[in-house]
Amino acid sequence: MTYETSESPVVPGARTQQGDQRRAGEQPAGAGSHRLSSESRRTPARQMLNKVPEVTIWFWIIKILCTTVGESFADWINMNLGVGLINTALIFTAVLAGVLVWQLSTKRYIPFVYWLTVVVVSVTGTLYTDILTDSQGVPLALSSSVFAGVLAVVFGIWYARERTLSVHSITTRPRELFYWLAVLVTFALGTATGDWTLDLTGWTPGVSVLLPLGLIVAIVLGWRLGANAVLSFWLAYILTRPLGANLGDWLGSPSGDGGLGLGTAVTSVIFLAAILATVVYLTLSRSDVIETHSLTDAPHALDPARERIMLGYYAVVAVATAALLVWAHQQPHAAAAGEEDTPAPVTAHLTPEEATSPFPPSEIAKFRTITAGTLARLNAGNQRAATTRVTDLETAWDDDQPTLEPKSEQSWHFLDSEIDQVLKALRAPNPDKTTEVKALNTLLTSLG
Repeated sequence: MTYETSESPVVPGARTQQGDQRRAGEQPAGAGSHRLSSESRRTPARQMLNKVPEVTIWFWIIKILCTTVGESFADWINMNLGVGLINTALIFTAVLAGVLVWQLSTKRYIPFVYWLTVVVVSVTGTLYTDILTDSQGVPLALSSSVFAGVLAVVFGIWYARERTLSVHSITTRPRELFYWLAVLVTFALGTATGDWTLDLTGWTPGVSVLLPLGLIVAIVLGWRLGANAVLSFWLAYILTRPLGANLGDWLGSPSGDGGLGLGTAVTSVIFLAAILATVVYLTLSRSDVIETHSLTDAPHALDPARERIMLGYYAVVAVATAALLVWAHQQPHAAAAGEEDTPAPVTAHLTPEEATSPFPPSEIAKFRTITAGTLARLNAGNQRAATTRVTDLETAWDDDQPTLEPKSEQSWHFLDSEIDQVLKALRAPNPDKTTEVKALNTLLTSLG
């Protein structure tokens, strides 16, 4: 496949558009040293200003911020709305449809609208993957493969119709629709592959940040040395999703699980504030607006021989990454310190109604959703995914202790003891599936 030569993961010294005097039919920035034949057949009335920001360092910063919010905010919503994972996904699908219509109706790139769409796409893509894994029990290896296949189909149809995959040429409605479909699939794919990596390796959230970060550095190096720029862009774009998700897990997870213990709510607020500040800066500075370049400003043609060499370099990086994951999977995965030695407190047995009636139904529904999701992952054979998911239960339960325990200490201690049994079973050095399933089902019964 021949890629357009206009893309770059980071564009140093990107030019800004001075005003909006540009005509709709003018050539977009970095469109290459010649006009494509399919583009030349389009009439000016069908052209529009480029609806995607210039790919500068600000683009990558805000993209990572958005992906982190997608992970932490989706987890917080799923745990606190109490409406269930599928209903939450339906709500955000409706929200996505609304903001996407807003974005499509704009006549030019508007930072607030564009990045709001990215944030909502991030949350929605994460929820779609969680539905497959938690509610439907689809193995992460299968969902990762399916999303990769879907993305390949989207790119194939996009390129066959438009002859370019460059984000510097989003100047027609079909290209804009292809672009947002590809972005949605990349978020779902990044979520699935990121969770699959954690499932395979058992790494703590802090350590897990290093793999996607290292791969992005390798891609930037490859681009600098002459790799195909459009391919490099989309590879880096996909990898920012697990990077942002792992960063969110690291900040939000309890310190006992290798995180910083900020919680999903605090993490979401911090990153949403950072996104807002960056968007305000970009709106005022217009430093990421693609301007019209003359044909003499187009980048030089790439060296096909060097592109082939760097494609081989990317293949070597992929093989080395696979070898690292296989090695990490074969290493023993340590359980949480001291978890297996913690005896369960002795409490009087309570019926489900006695255990849950003192507490708000929405809170009980939240705990039930997480527990059911953990059981679904376990039944699907994803031990590490189940162990990761049960951390959400521990975090949510600990966060709610100050408000729940005063309502009924007896009920709170009863459920707390059953949650401890679940954590002990899933975090054992050599987990026994029968014991894990029994503990989870017991908790689900008590939760009503």
